[in-house]
Amino acid sequence: MHFPHICCDMDNAGSAAQALAQDGRTHPDEEPMPPPQEENPMTQNSALSRIKHPDFAAKLMDAHDAAQWINPGTTLGMSGFTGSGYPKAVPQALAQRIAAAHAQGDAFQVSVWSGASTGPELDGALSQVDGIRTRLPYNSDPITRQKINSGDIDYVDIHLSQVAPMAWEGVLGQLSTAVIELSGITENGDLIPSSSVGNNKTWLDMADQVILEVNSWQSPLLDGMHDIYYGTALPPNRRPIPLIKPDDRIGQPRFTVDPKKVVAVVATDIPDRNAPFKAPDATAQTIADNILDFLTWDAKRAGLPNSLLPLQSGVGNVPNAVMAGLIAAPFENMTAFTEVIQDGMLDMIEAGTLRMASATAFSLSPEKAAYFNANAAFFRDKLILRPQDISNNPELVRRLGCIAMNGMIEADIYGNINSTHVMGSRMQNGIGGSGDFARNSYLSIFMTPSTAKNGKISAIVPMAAHVDHISQDAQVIVTEQGLADLRGLSPKQRARQIIDRCAHPDYRDALSEYFARAQRDSFGNHAPHLLSQALSWHQRYIETGTMKP
Repeated sequence: MHFPHICCDMDNAGSAAQALAQDGRTHPDEEPMPPPQEENPMTQNSALSRIKHPDFAAKLMDAHDAAQWINPGTTLGMSGFTGSGYPKAVPQALAQRIAAAHAQGDAFQVSVWSGASTGPELDGALSQVDGIRTRLPYNSDPITRQKINSGDIDYVDIHLSQVAPMAWEGVLGQLSTAVIELSGITENGDLIPSSSVGNNKTWLDMADQVILEVNSWQSPLLDGMHDIYYGTALPPNRRPIPLIKPDDRIGQPRFTVDPKKVVAVVATDIPDRNAPFKAPDATAQTIADNILDFLTWDAKRAGLPNSLLPLQSGVGNVPNAVMAGLIAAPFENMTAFTEVIQDGMLDMIEAGTLRMASATAFSLSPEKAAYFNANAAFFRDKLILRPQDISNNPELVRRLGCIAMNGMIEADIYGNINSTHVMGSRMQNGIGGSGDFARNSYLSIFMTPSTAKNGKISAIVPMAAHVDHISQDAQVIVTEQGLADLRGLSPKQRARQIIDRCAHPDYRDALSEYFARAQRDSFGNHAPHLLSQALSWHQRYIETGTMKP
């Protein structure tokens, strides 16, 4: 039995504090998510050229017929990662079937597993009709988020690197159906992945039955860009992954599947979600500048090569601003070992400063997605898409020495990071892969604007209302106010750095005053806290709409 290995990007982790003011978006830097897109009924002929194996072509049917293969109460393994490469026609047809069942008083829900976030045609469509019972491992859809926070969907928020191993171990339950988007099927029946890989290999191997969507919108030049590794196994048979540098290819370019498991093939030409990014504002640009200055200094201090170490970055306008800055920085021939390839990385490749990028998915703006499809021939030998249990594998992250940059909702004065839960209880998106990279990277950077909701929320708080990354995993915290290098510091030393360098001036005195009282009155003085007051800022916001007294 084979299964994909372990790893960690965000989509990478939680949204920045700015996301608190922008519920309904995948991350704080996106425009509102576009509505679901309908299947074009004229796509069957265009997709036939992508389905070159006669046995698979013989199973071609429309999405509504394919959806009949999915039964109430079953678990679906869906392709998709950060709005790329997810099935779009079958989930919408399934949503219509579920709505019809509910209208007649019949129960119909399914559990959905994916790589990470998908799009409105999948999560949004199914959640809109109350069709999802359980969801894992990461979500960014606003309708699904609302259902999670109302308690109508059971949400299992786990590290992306753990999904495939846990599935193979059997602890997640039985996988009934895999619904996988492809960019084509070869003459010998190999499956050409589309714009994401995610957990697709695991779903294809484990599912009792398989439904394939062949999407002719995806560039045919994606063929050959993927590296699907079939050498992983469960303990005690696990072996080292033979990847030494980010551009190593250790697998094969396509998926394989037992043809007898494939019950339906559907033709589509629906674009990926590809939500647009805003241009970096002054706050985002200042955060990026702080990070770039630090990387330049730290590379000289540590004697790093001029190519730095492999970059990992979460999604958003701050990471894209960092990528833009790296084009002019004193580095060259850089590489990326990350979860997603975003606009800034394509720009770096074109500028010649990024030699190659390894990831599991794209996360591009609509303009950049169209540009990539038109210029895929240029990029195809500079990009590698892998299963997420390879792209996020903690052992690989540590061995390669990645420089990890991820967003957060808040940090407390000792450097504990909340990436997921607004006010401690309301799920934003999920931890994604940030934990896999944060704990295992050479350098772990967390970034956020210092305030949210027009200054009513401080991203630096006495105590984090929820902790995804303990203080030992956060080495650097950055806001537009400054940067705190926490490496080698005790908790009280960390507190002084974070308050003085990262907190907004409107909250700095209050944080200093809390820290002073905690040192005087705390039960212990290693990481002093006043437990009756440590979460009072969050409670004040819930009650009054602001953290300010």
